[in-house]
Amino acid sequence: MNIQATLTVRETRMSLLRIDASIQGDRSASGALADLVLDTFTAARPEVPVVRRHLGQDPLPAHHWATAIAANYTPEGDRTPAQREALGTAEQLAAELRQATGALLALPLYNFGVSQHAKTWIDLAIAGAPQGTRLLEGTPTVLVATRGGAYGPGTPREGWDHNIDFVRRILVDIWGADLTVVEREFTLVGVNPALDEFTELATTMRKSAEEAAVAAGAALAERAAA
Repeated sequence: MNIQATLTVRETRMSLLRIDASIQGDRSASGALADLVLDTFTAARPEVPVVRRHLGQDPLPAHHWATAIAANYTPEGDRTPAQREALGTAEQLAAELRQATGALLALPLYNFGVSQHAKTWIDLAIAGAPQGTRLLEGTPTVLVATRGGAYGPGTPREGWDHNIDFVRRILVDIWGADLTVVEREFTLVGVNPALDEFTELATTMRKSAEEAAVAAGAALAERAAA
């Protein structure tokens, strides 16, 4: 886990939480878009601390979720060391969300849905706070969503994207975020030869997504100054 600011962010006027979930390393399309958001934001507000967590590079233990749930139903004095560890992780994740005054989440689509890394993070964060806690209530949040193919109306795989609607439901309806979405499709064009015929369209989509990312970063900076 790469934390660039400590969790005493309640003492600051503004903080930004960045979450990445790509497994692509330096080739990550979602990471590149999130970089544009963050670069634009920090150029305007360099004094704002940034907390980073990269779920793809440093995955959270998936088994912690069940253990943290069990810990919530176990009297504190009776909890096992494993339960205390898992619940401590869950509470830390929830605290990072609650204490953030801005959020940038780069969560790509994998296998038509949310990645296992992002799902573990979501489940643990929910387990780490009292039931029904709106962890991002009113928090300006940018969701960067990328997809290797195309899933829009009229495409062969229309309706196969089970990532963005799920994440939006969590961020907005469960956690109360003030959400802006930056999307890019056809990120596998240029990688998968079967998609070469869509090169021009993919180039246009990339340009539009990059422009949207810069605009989202500027909007986050404006909210920070408010």
